[in-house]
Amino acid sequence: MMTRQRRTFTPEFKLQLVKLYENGKSRADISREYDITPSALDRWIKNHQETGSFAAKDNRSEEENELSRLRKENQRLMMENDIFKASSADHGTKIDVIRNNAHRYSVSAMCDVLQIPTSTYYYHADLRGKRKQKDEDKELSKEISRIFKESRNNYGTRKIKKELAKLPELKPVSRRRIGRLMNEMRLVSTYTVAQFKPHTSGCNEATVKNELQRQFKQEEQLAVIVSDLTYVRVGKKWHYVCLFVDLFNREIIGHSAGANKTAGLVYQALASIKGDLKEIQLFHTDRGKEFDNKLISEALQTFGIQRSLSKKGCPYDNAVAEAMFKVFKTEFANGAYFSSLEQLALELDDYVHWFNHIRIHGTLGYLTPVEFKQQTL
Repeated sequence: MMTRQRRTFTPEFKLQLVKLYENGKSRADISREYDITPSALDRWIKNHQETGSFAAKDNRSEEENELSRLRKENQRLMMENDIFKASSADHGTKIDVIRNNAHRYSVSAMCDVLQIPTSTYYYHADLRGKRKQKDEDKELSKEISRIFKESRNNYGTRKIKKELAKLPELKPVSRRRIGRLMNEMRLVSTYTVAQFKPHTSGCNEATVKNELQRQFKQEEQLAVIVSDLTYVRVGKKWHYVCLFVDLFNREIIGHSAGANKTAGLVYQALASIKGDLKEIQLFHTDRGKEFDNKLISEALQTFGIQRSLSKKGCPYDNAVAEAMFKVFKTEFANGAYFSSLEQLALELDDYVHWFNHIRIHGTLGYLTPVEFKQQTL
């Protein structure tokens, strides 16, 4: 049986219903149409006729008023008895007594008994609240700083909030508060750094069609692999990195680094993929010549992998790879210095491991690629 939810009604509303009754509308109709009990309507009609007021205090009998007065007096005596022993205590103790009994008695009444101005109590209560928040901010800042450093200075407020939510000892924290504490600690995500946009080069006129058709959400592992290349500064020269990404869980399953942007670099990344390459169903890239050439075509044919190329002049056809390399440039390449190809390869291996096993992804429900694969498969 459902209980009726308690509602409050304004005097204007009550008077309106009484007027409807006085003008001939039936009690039953008023009760039904305005969803009120007949007893409540009867009480309002009686109050209006006898006192002209709907306030409870104006409609009490002398005995009821006396009983109410005695109850208030009794409550005050109980309060005075409870806190009287603190009347000669020091200032701080009196503040604590009032705070500890605020759920039982009126703050203003206790201040009166203990001869403390109400404003003084609220001033100290406010100071206590600020000290408590300051202590909480101190502990929270430690966790935010730790998470930020473990993210390699990449996470913003959204991902830090997700990581904080994994700590049971912490209360829920807003992104605004996280942002404020990050500003105080001068923690600036690498995503605030301006991105350099390279010039676009011409594409080939190969007849291979776009088989992917922007179906970037895949339900099977290795169903579709996408790839692209980008440049990284090594010493005084540009070097290049090739990445292979599984659309199923956005995992980097293959990678390579080299001095030249060639098909050999792509082949090296393909060869670095662990597992049976015959399980890959579709390989999608843009129309760069390093992807569409005899070496890569023969490798794909060997393992029975279907080919797919983006439409000419349409980078959105390879949007996941484009987005992946924006992340890669921001988190790994921008601002980094590599003295040699060996150093680049070493740190690239380390980044790929971090990306797959540590870094949480918004598109994966804030799981890592490996966690998503384990939970799904």
